[in-house]
Amino acid sequence: MSVLRPIVRRLLAAPFRTIAVDDQRSWKSYQMYLGALHLARAIEQGTERPHVGIMLPTAGLFPMAMIASWMLGRTVVPLNYLLKGEDLAYVIEDAELDLVITATPMLERFGPLPEQARPLCLDKMKFSGLPPLRRSARLGDDFLAVLMYTSGTSGRPKGVMLTASNLASNGEQCVTWAGFTSKDVMLGVLPQFHSFGLTVLTLLPLCVGCKVVYTARFMPKKILDLLRKHRPTAFIGIPSMFNALLAAKSAKAGDFTSLRYVVSGSEPLPEAVFNGFRDRFNIVINEGYGLTETAPVTNWCRPQDHKPKSVGMPLPGVHEKIVDPQGRRLGVDAEGEILISGPNVMQGYYKMPAETEAVFDEDGYFRTGDMGRIDADGHLFITGRIKEMLIIGGENVFPREIEEALISHPSVHACAVIGMQDESRGELPLAFVELAEGAEFDETALRSHCREKLAQYKVPREIRVVNELPRNPTGKILRRELSPQVPSVVG
Repeated sequence: MSVLRPIVRRLLAAPFRTIAVDDQRSWKSYQMYLGALHLARAIEQGTERPHVGIMLPTAGLFPMAMIASWMLGRTVVPLNYLLKGEDLAYVIEDAELDLVITATPMLERFGPLPEQARPLCLDKMKFSGLPPLRRSARLGDDFLAVLMYTSGTSGRPKGVMLTASNLASNGEQCVTWAGFTSKDVMLGVLPQFHSFGLTVLTLLPLCVGCKVVYTARFMPKKILDLLRKHRPTAFIGIPSMFNALLAAKSAKAGDFTSLRYVVSGSEPLPEAVFNGFRDRFNIVINEGYGLTETAPVTNWCRPQDHKPKSVGMPLPGVHEKIVDPQGRRLGVDAEGEILISGPNVMQGYYKMPAETEAVFDEDGYFRTGDMGRIDADGHLFITGRIKEMLIIGGENVFPREIEEALISHPSVHACAVIGMQDESRGELPLAFVELAEGAEFDETALRSHCREKLAQYKVPREIRVVNELPRNPTGKILRRELSPQVPSVVG
């Protein structure tokens, strides 16, 4: 299944159509295509290696760089510019990169590249004139289109190998499921080095020929301005973005009326945020689910299928099962680990055969590490991460349930729950909270609020205030970076 051919065909079929708008400029199809041809020549002159790094902000430059790399039959390695220096150096070395497509402002803001990689700065290139036309490389189904490094929940980041077929399949699955056409307009703010931003907000619009509006930084006022100006039909974000929009005093229901899809992914959507959007803006946020290893989308709760807290049914061609710790398949509504198979599932981890073998069962299903259940209608419900599960007095407790109780209190803006060791009960829940603007911290009141919503053994033993919870580049809260040693900023 080709990933490049339909993109080029779309670009050439409507050359004067505006295909992207970003913080700096707008892009017509022919500008994207000619820019990719210019850049392909520069890549060809700059390196003979099969992998090319891309370190760019969310903008039209990223798809141009991606297309240029694929024209040469080179693998794209999106680089997370927010990584610590040593982790970025590890990714560049592991992916065997000696050339990174970037821009001078990126290097000025985030620091120079590790010495083994040479920057190809787009702002210093000349794109004038007609570049040499070339026949694009023929990319087979097994062509390694993208090598995407995970954030690394433990140890070093792992390179997820996604083929042309993986990406093309997932794009086609999303289009079939949601009915996207060239008339749609997407609003994209997720980073393009993230699988969600790469597939749904970069690759998918190119394949269907619809316009996408990019902005490099999430700022509620900017998002509201873009909604009013461009009237997008689809906005895909994460819970913290929706929470920030909900808190924006200038936001009005009319700002969202053009949207037919409002989708939340990356982490569970708090009930308080869902209710707030529904009540204030008359908008039902539907959740989706996926992983880098699945290219990424596997489930999407469409508006017509909405069920509270469901991430929806699997996309066409995706198969899912719930298993117990011994790998035995469980029935309807039974909770266990989620396993997935389908044409969008990765080929494996780069240069990690043992780790690759460990994440697939004997039937070829990918072990997600997430816990969930599937109801009688085929809807998937995520309950938590296996590694983050707390065992309190022999009972399994997932942080999400406690966090839902906490965030429903008006003084809490965001929260995270981890376990702390206890000699008698194994673990006890420890909560960290970010306070809402202007709120005062009252631990007694918060614990009382939790007791109204939770069994006594699930109520946090201690609640601490932090100025800011640790998050990944998409805004997902990183519980693994919290520990009982993290102090409260009050008290």
